[in-house]
Amino acid sequence: MDGFELNKIIAAILATVVVVFSINKFADILFRADKPQQSAYKVEKVEPTLASTTEKAAVGINELLAMGSVEHGEKVFKRCSACHMISAGGKNLIGPNLWSVLGRKTAAVSGYKYSKALAAYGKNWTFAEMNGFLIKPSAHIKGTKMAFAGLKKEKDRASVILFMNSKSDNPLPTP
Repeated sequence: MDGFELNKIIAAILATVVVVFSINKFADILFRADKPQQSAYKVEKVEPTLASTTEKAAVGINELLAMGSVEHGEKVFKRCSACHMISAGGKNLIGPNLWSVLGRKTAAVSGYKYSKALAAYGKNWTFAEMNGFLIKPSAHIKGTKMAFAGLKKEKDRASVILFMNSKSDNPLPTP
C-alpha cells in the first residue's frame, strides 16, 4: 500500500465525518425546538377530601380483627418467616424473634440490634400499633431498618396480628 492509497482512505473518513456533522447541523437549523423554561413538570399538591380520610379511619381495630383468622394468619406469616422466627426461646434471624410480641415494649428483644428509630420509639405493641406498622413499616416508624413493603390487605394484616397474638405465653384479649 503506497502513500496515495492511504491518503484516499483518510480523505474518505474525513469526508464522511464532515458530511455527518453537516447533516446534523442542518437538521438542527431546519427543526428548531424551543426548550422549556423549567426542566420538570410542576405537579400541584392535592389535598385529601374529608371523604377519603374518613374511609381510611372507617375500619376500627375491632372490625379489622373480625376480618381475620389465625389459620389465614399462619399462611400469610410465611412471608414474615424469611426474616422472623416466632417460637418460644427461638433465635433472632434477620429480624427479632416475635414470640409474645403483642403487649411488650417495642425494641425489647435482648440480643437483637434494633435501628435507632425503633429503639427510640418507646411504645407498646398493641393491636392498633401493630396494624399501623404492618401497613408500611418504613412509613409508620421513620428510620426503621425493616425493609418490608407492608401488608395492604386488611384481612391479611388482621390475620397476621391474630396469629402473632396466639403465639404468646400470655395472649392479649381480643377486643
